[in-house]
Amino acid sequence: MSNLEFARAQARDTKIQLHGPEAFAGMARAGRLVAEALDLLVDEVKPGVTTEALDRFVHDFAMDHGAVPAPLNYRGFPKSICTSLNHVVCHGIPGPRALKEGDTLNIDVTLIVDGWHGDSSRMYAVGRIPRAAERLLEVTHNALMRGVAATRPGATTGDIGAAIQIYAEGERCSVVRDFCGHGLGRVFHDRPNILHYGEPGEGLPLKPGMLFTIEPMINLGKPHVKILSDGWTAVTRDRSLSAQFEHTVGVTETGCEVFTLSPLGLDRPPYGRQ
Repeated sequence: MSNLEFARAQARDTKIQLHGPEAFAGMARAGRLVAEALDLLVDEVKPGVTTEALDRFVHDFAMDHGAVPAPLNYRGFPKSICTSLNHVVCHGIPGPRALKEGDTLNIDVTLIVDGWHGDSSRMYAVGRIPRAAERLLEVTHNALMRGVAATRPGATTGDIGAAIQIYAEGERCSVVRDFCGHGLGRVFHDRPNILHYGEPGEGLPLKPGMLFTIEPMINLGKPHVKILSDGWTAVTRDRSLSAQFEHTVGVTETGCEVFTLSPLGLDRPPYGRQ
């Protein structure tokens, strides 16, 4: 979610909704279906496959399971998933470009199941990738999980951002500032916004019942991005590699529930089946 989108969401409603057990059960169903789709994509991501074919695969999977791909026609977005290759930071539009050995690919899937949104993304290695790319994927997933570990009642959104930023910058990578995690549930983008950088103790206090995504975008180079002429695709200005992992979480009384964990344990490369 871009910071501009968050500003619009905040203008609509400054109150953050707190959800109960029924919502958590709905989010768990939606999150699991998204995780299952991402698991199946492990065998689909290989040299010669187009990102458009991956989009059709997820669209058909959603239809077969009674789900709706949330990105399709969302504010004019033309496809069912986002596919972000190499130096693309996020919101890449699937098309005829065939994957090549050495590519890195983020696939972002959001499915609506019984009105609830499950939202997650993972990185995929296309064949053998350079060690620098492997390391970026490792750092980015670790950064996400540090953000997840910081999510608990009594903490703040700043604690999440600080955990991600301190780790990523300590690994000589940079954190993209232009996009953030977001609240969701029965709507796609809502409050609170989750910045992936910040100061401990700052920001909004976390309370049981909050639902949101954590989705850090980490670059090997500088954090600056630009949007291409299609109005969606964000790329690194210095053309350095970028990576992203994303989970949907709900704050509980003691910590958080991660709704989008892989049922097969395929949450990060190497997946062993690629």
